[in-house]
Amino acid sequence: MVSRTMRVAAVACTALLLSTAWLSHARQGQPAAPTLYNTAKQKLLQGKSIVGGTVASPDTNICCAMATAGFDYLWIEMQHSPLTYSDVAKMIWSCRGTPATPMIRVPDATEGDIQKATDIGALGIIVPTVDTVEKAQAAVKWSKYPPVGRRSQGSGQYGALYGDNYRATANDNMLVVVMIETPVGTKIADQIAAVPGVDVVFAASTDLGNFSGFKQGEPGYEALVTRIKDETLKAGRKLGGPFAWKDRQGFTFFQGPAEPALIKSGAQATLGPTAAQSSR
Repeated sequence: MVSRTMRVAAVACTALLLSTAWLSHARQGQPAAPTLYNTAKQKLLQGKSIVGGTVASPDTNICCAMATAGFDYLWIEMQHSPLTYSDVAKMIWSCRGTPATPMIRVPDATEGDIQKATDIGALGIIVPTVDTVEKAQAAVKWSKYPPVGRRSQGSGQYGALYGDNYRATANDNMLVVVMIETPVGTKIADQIAAVPGVDVVFAASTDLGNFSGFKQGEPGYEALVTRIKDETLKAGRKLGGPFAWKDRQGFTFFQGPAEPALIKSGAQATLGPTAAQSSR
């Protein structure tokens, strides 16, 4: 006869096998977690703040120095610089494998601008002067592959940078940043922030003043910033601004200084009192 102990053990083993089989089946029905190699986006999703260094020089040595200096990402400036896509392609390739994620502020939310930026390896698209819902939608549309967007599958150095499965992982790793820089955009900040696929809404400090006529600190200016902030956070998006606003509540995505300012401050820190005397 089978002992009671053996019967209990058999029942326990059966229950364990059934439990394991059920868990395996349940997991098969769940979508796989996205593969994230965009470390800046990963930090944002974890609730951390990130800072990018601004790069407008085509010099690859400067770009790589910035990419290894401690920044979370590089804000590669193509709106207000003579940089070409050929220049930026070389910069991204030369600095491949460095800690800072390459992101590009494109001149506009056009298919051509964004397609070139993504093909050469940008993992973040920053779109300036977004004051219509359609422009925010275009930022997502041309940054993401179908079925989310309309990005065309062409050729580029993205495969060599991010692997053979890039097409399957690109949408999860692309960070879409839209900049609100005008009172017109601020008025519909709620609609812009609600566009599916937008990750960050950036309150552009300089141009908010440029387009509104208000100076930072004035009630009219601060009301614009407050509206962008409130509507962005209400929509569940991340809020961006200049690094000078690092102590403002709610902001987690920052644009840091550009190369000239960093070179100057670095030289002054190195020279100490000598720098102060020579600048007189």
